[in-house]
Amino acid sequence: MEQRHLGRTGLRVSRIGLGTLTWGRDTDEHDAAELLKVFWEAGGNLVDTADVYGDGEAEYVLGQLIEGLVPRRDLVISTKAGSVPDPDRRFDGSRGHLLSALDASLQRLGTDYVDLWHVHAFDPGTPLDETLQALDLAVSSGRARYAGVSNFCGWQLAKAATWQLAAPGTRTRLASTQMEYSLLQRGVEREVLPAALDLGVGLLPSSPLGRGVLTGKYRSGTPSDSRGGSEHLAPFVAPYLDDTASSIVDAVTTAADGLAVTPLQVALAWIRDRPGVAAPIVGARNAQQLTGALSVEALSLPDEIRRALDDVSAPVHHYPDHDWSTL
Repeated sequence: MEQRHLGRTGLRVSRIGLGTLTWGRDTDEHDAAELLKVFWEAGGNLVDTADVYGDGEAEYVLGQLIEGLVPRRDLVISTKAGSVPDPDRRFDGSRGHLLSALDASLQRLGTDYVDLWHVHAFDPGTPLDETLQALDLAVSSGRARYAGVSNFCGWQLAKAATWQLAAPGTRTRLASTQMEYSLLQRGVEREVLPAALDLGVGLLPSSPLGRGVLTGKYRSGTPSDSRGGSEHLAPFVAPYLDDTASSIVDAVTTAADGLAVTPLQVALAWIRDRPGVAAPIVGARNAQQLTGALSVEALSLPDEIRRALDDVSAPVHHYPDHDWSTL
């Protein structure tokens, strides 16, 4: 698999990443082992997790597979901290919480360091410089090799990345931002992506297949064995089962038929090759699904198909995103 630099850093990651959102809950250790082996044998190295996935079980399962199945040196392990199961405070970006969470992640993963560590979301209750100091301490102590943020809007990302570049002392450049991005969700193109491109921050799209909807599996209803058919993930899929999404899925399916490939491959190739994207993070239920996703390595969309998909999924961006004199 081809590799890319992550943002303006020397870290190289496979241009498709493996997500572990369901590991330790819907995906047991046996299935996780199959997924990781298939991914690694295809040349993939970026594995993304978080301390809240499966209440920590995703990290634990991944930790059990390191070395016994795949050499630690062959993986770029990314994890996140900052989301908390507190109805009164969804995110905790305090230095104390973040560093304690990192130590707990390292213990579950069974490793001395993570290659990439993200703040899971912006915490309005904590000064941003305090949150960013946790990243600096994690890197300077060797517990993380690179650092980034996740789910920061445009001004939050720009402020954080600029602070790290301009503030006095030894600061850790933001390597990446992880955001939801797909043909069904192009909101990052409004301000996040321009900020990331300008400041040299690599974009890691999550849910690049529109929470599974872009595969076309929901066109005739909701399969019982899909995420949309599961009790705890159905609300996650539901927002993309509307008429707008349906027209985009139809366009993807038409393109796939014309290219003799699958809708999954078309949707994934589109997002993989967007400006600023380092690696879409793909979550697969089984090895067969993952193999289908990884087969996109050989596919490049023709310009006319890419433009058609751009048009049918184009978000409405007006002032102030475009020159006011054209309005």
